[in-house]
Amino acid sequence: MPNGTSERPRERTYQLGAIYFYLTEGCNLRCRHCWIEPKFQGGGKKYPALDVHLFRSILSQAKPLGLECVKLTGGEPLLHPQIAEIVDIVREEKLRLTVETNGVLCTADLARRIAACGQPFVAVSLDGADAQTHEWVRGVEGSFEATLQGIRNLVDAGIRPQVIMSIMRRNVGQMEALVRLAESIGAASVKFNFVQPTARGEKMHEAGETLPIEELVELGRWVENTLSKQVVIPLYSSHPMAFRSMGNIFGDKGSCGLCNIFGIIGVLSDGTYALCGIGTTVPELVFGHAAKDALSDVWLNSPVLKELREGLPGRLEGICADCIMKGMCLGSCVAQNYYRDGRLWAGYWFCEEARAKGLFPESRIKSGLRERAAAGVGGTAVAGMAAV
Repeated sequence: MPNGTSERPRERTYQLGAIYFYLTEGCNLRCRHCWIEPKFQGGGKKYPALDVHLFRSILSQAKPLGLECVKLTGGEPLLHPQIAEIVDIVREEKLRLTVETNGVLCTADLARRIAACGQPFVAVSLDGADAQTHEWVRGVEGSFEATLQGIRNLVDAGIRPQVIMSIMRRNVGQMEALVRLAESIGAASVKFNFVQPTARGEKMHEAGETLPIEELVELGRWVENTLSKQVVIPLYSSHPMAFRSMGNIFGDKGSCGLCNIFGIIGVLSDGTYALCGIGTTVPELVFGHAAKDALSDVWLNSPVLKELREGLPGRLEGICADCIMKGMCLGSCVAQNYYRDGRLWAGYWFCEEARAKGLFPESRIKSGLRERAAAGVGGTAVAGMAAV
């Protein structure tokens, strides 16, 4: 450095951009694939829900840390006995609102309250193009029509929600029909999620009720290259980034489905801080309690969060260690990876299974990219990522 001086490297800071509130321990549906496995709340049963005063306190502590967005999820967030008040608090605090719901409890009044928050994003789960299929997945009779009405209430309030379909063997044949249905009722987009091998989803994988990796890889290509060109609304999928085209990655769809793990924290229904909803089944990923631990201390000093910040993406293992996309996808889902293997750095299940079957794209592996470059075969658009 000039004049013999030196500068200490600037320590990277992390803004708490979003909090994911898992508002309820219960759910009004019995979804057979749920990765959180909430208790069924029906027949007069009630389970714990996040205290509203604690909700306010968390927001007040989070805003100085950079909070911009609140996600309400569950269980079923609209099952919270004070959900209208919670939505109004988000509006009063002028925070962006995201809601993930099964739609059954989305009344016209609640839809209007959500719309008043200003450019909210709402995702509604719909797992079949007919009642028989959807209700087989969701486990409650009458939920199909109730969900459709919830979507209509949102549309009438000025919100065009995203419809999310969880893909499994029972409903895979209805993907196009569901997109057509979503278009007809005013949805803005459809996202296809592959069932994660977590909690109830793990049991579905074991029972053969999900699709094998060969079919999932082909489905992702079909959605991106064929179905998306035949419909009006945008389509997204949970296809890992390594399997997407460069246009899909860097275009307007590129960010969909990515977890900004450096900028979020979860709050469970009992007020505990956690990496995300995985804290309901993995206690090692719980960091403290909002009633006794200062959020700033949790956010800045939690050993797990610090380890992730220092280790991603360089410490990723398995196929993720050699993937040129790791600097962007960060292992896709650290929570799922930990649940499956008990290690923060484990490779993502989808990509590991694809590699074992010889289906992982060679052009997205560092060694494969080097070989292609040596042979003079393309790869220039992603060459710079190989050093990530």
